[in-house]
Amino acid sequence: MNGEPKLRVVIVDDEELARQVLRELAGAHPELEIVAECANGFEAVKAITELKPDLVFLDVQMPKLDGFEVLELTGTNMAIVFATAHDGHALKAFEVHAVDYLLKPFGAERFERALQRARKRIGSPPPPLTQLALAVRPPGQYLDRVVVRDGTRVHIIPTSKLEYVEAQDDYIAIASEGRRYLKQQTISSLEESLDPKCFLRVHRSYIVNLEQVTNIEPYGKDSKVAILKNGTRLPVSRAGYDRLRNVLESR
Repeated sequence: MNGEPKLRVVIVDDEELARQVLRELAGAHPELEIVAECANGFEAVKAITELKPDLVFLDVQMPKLDGFEVLELTGTNMAIVFATAHDGHALKAFEVHAVDYLLKPFGAERFERALQRARKRIGSPPPPLTQLALAVRPPGQYLDRVVVRDGTRVHIIPTSKLEYVEAQDDYIAIASEGRRYLKQQTISSLEESLDPKCFLRVHRSYIVNLEQVTNIEPYGKDSKVAILKNGTRLPVSRAGYDRLRNVLESR
């Protein structure tokens, strides 16, 4: 690769020994430049956002944020190779368009194959974030928290503290404890990830936490508004009102 730019690499793993193994394997390839090593998901989001690497070796199970949440916050504009001791995440890894999945312990030959696949992926268009957000949710399970990136900072919002969600084009505004957080995601994809027993789409632009609703009032001739505990008033469509009334009456 004489004269060609080096591939910028970020290594993410909470175990120092695992980072050392990847560092040594990558060191045998002069075309690779390790630009950061991260011991948790927060560090990974910051490094990937600031450094924009070509290739990321990413552990799945880590403190603070797992590997799939890291990708949800950073996108997939780089080639991703998961490196983990847990084979149960393999299918989900490929659903989020990882180029390979290294099951620990692995050696130089297996690393080489992953690197070859990564080279082919680099420069290809990334999958849409909506598709990624849907893939990271385990089948049959609902989110118990929502992760949001603000620059290089990460906020973790328990769904129990989520008051309502508002659609804003390709973004959503998440209201929680007096603050609003913007996230690049469609309201429909988030709706599919939330427990329908706790959250309801009351309007094409709004999802509400049912525990936050204190009253429903008329607004104009054919409109309704939902009044939340903090005084927020959310528009309720006709279909949304029917769904909301049925849910509240069944409680």
